[in-house]
Order: sequence, then structure tokens, then C-alpha cells
Amino acid sequence: MHVHLVFVTRYRREVFTKEILDDLHGIFASVCADFEAELVGFDDEDDHVQLLVNYPPKVAVSALVSSLKGVSSRMIRKKNYPSIRKKLGGGALWSPSYFAGSCGGAPIEIIRQYIEQQQTPH
Repeated sequence: MHVHLVFVTRYRREVFTKEILDDLHGIFASVCADFEAELVGFDDEDDHVQLLVNYPPKVAVSALVSSLKGVSSRMIRKKNYPSIRKKLGGGALWSPSYFAGSCGGAPIEIIRQYIEQQQTPH
């Protein structure tokens, strides 16, 4: 099963740099592997990330999202990046909400293209 996820930064602050986004990609892939899921697509902007995840039916999307957001927030804040420290202080990295869309009706290649064509910061 595939799900398209979007996580927005707290207060929609533009805090991501290429270095942070590279770290996030690795963290998300690792968390997905813990759930026997696969990070199929990843794209990013200054204030949000989009993921395409292939997950087994036994996994609850809410549990996967909770782990993805929780682990990534803790690990990124632990690295003490200046842009995050300056704009978010010591608080949460992510907004408490998220978008999760089932990808059962559209071909996965179309969804992957959509995610990859989003504007990426340099």
C-alpha cells in the first residue's frame, strides 16, 4: 500500500537547508525500514516535506506518521542547527497536523513525478 505524506514545520517557518534535508531523508528511510516500509519518494521545500511511502497493510498510518515525525524532530533538534534554533527555539520541529493521502487510485509513477517536481530549496 502507498501513502503520500506531507509534514509542515511548526508555524510554517522556513528552516530547512540542504544539510538538514539530507539528514531528514536518511532519518525517514531508517524509520520506514523499522516498520518494514519503504521510502519511495522524498521531496522538500523550505517549510515542508513530502514523502511517498510503501507500507505493509499491518502498519497503521497514524503509528508510522507518529514515529516519522517524533524521531526526525528529536534527531534534528539534537544536532542543534542554527536555522532551527533561531526560528523555532527549543520547541517542536513539526506542526501537530499532517496530510496523508492514499495512493491506491493513481499510478505510483505519476505520484512520484508530482512529488519530485515540487520546488526544492538550494
